[in-house]
Amino acid sequence: MAKPSNIADASQARPHNTEVRPPLDSALDELIGYAMRRAQLKLFQNLIGRLSDHDLRPAQFSALAIIDQSPGLMQADLARALAIEPPQVVPLLNKLESRALAVRVRCKPDKRSYGIFLSKTGETLLKELKEIAAQSDLDATAALDSQEREELLRLLKKVYQD
Repeated sequence: MAKPSNIADASQARPHNTEVRPPLDSALDELIGYAMRRAQLKLFQNLIGRLSDHDLRPAQFSALAIIDQSPGLMQADLARALAIEPPQVVPLLNKLESRALAVRVRCKPDKRSYGIFLSKTGETLLKELKEIAAQSDLDATAALDSQEREELLRLLKKVYQD
C-alpha cells in the first residue's frame, strides 16, 4: 500500500474506530501523568457505564457523596470540593433536584445562600451507588492484587495531597 500523501489520504488509510496508540518505546510511556491519564480513562469509562443505568455521571455521583459527608454545604463549597467553577454546580444541582436526589434550602442568616442536602431518595440511591462504584473500581483494576492496589492508592494520595 502506498504511503498517504495528504491528510485526506491518511484518513482513508486507517480504518475508523481503531485506537491510536503510541509506539511501545514512546517517551509518553515514561511520563507518570500520561500513565495516570490512561488509567483514569479506563476506570472512568467503567464507572460511566455502570452509572448510566441510573442516568447519572461520575460528577453527579461525586456531588452526592460530598453532600452526604457535609450536609448543608454551600454551592461554592461543593464547587471547590469537585474542583469545578461555581457556575458549573448549578446545572449539576438542577439535575440532582429534578431527580429528587438533593435539595437546596435557603439559609436563614443570608437569604441569598442555599445549603445543599440529600433527600431520602438521594440517601438511599447513594448507598447503592457507593457499592456500584466500589465494584467498578475493583473490576477496572483487576490486574492488580490487593497489596498492589493498596500501594497504588497510597502513592496516588501522596501525589495529590502534596
